[in-house]
Amino acid sequence: MDAGYFAEDAVGAVEAEGFDPHIAVGRQKHHQASPEPVAGSPPKGATVKQRMADKLRTPEGRACYAKRKHIVEPVFGQMKHARGFRQFLLRGLAKVRGEWNLLCLTHNLLKIWRHQCALT
Repeated sequence: MDAGYFAEDAVGAVEAEGFDPHIAVGRQKHHQASPEPVAGSPPKGATVKQRMADKLRTPEGRACYAKRKHIVEPVFGQMKHARGFRQFLLRGLAKVRGEWNLLCLTHNLLKIWRHQCALT
């Protein structure tokens, strides 16, 4: 789960605009059992954070939040963990774009290479 991106005032503002955000309220340790699903509405007087935690524990909330695994989120984790990429080494937008493109190219080439190795 996300580490520290939840802000009650920001979530409240987004909800006031009519959006239905699904944002982690805390960090879950690897291989830790997920909390039991909840049914019904959150209790009266629940904070924004408590309401979000309850929403993420519903089957619908879990399904929506799990979609992140099937999009781009794992790629950033792989770049940070496997390649040790934590910050750009160059300065200036053009140089940073070049560095980012090189990192993405490396990621994609390694992905193709692993796929080819698996086929042989």
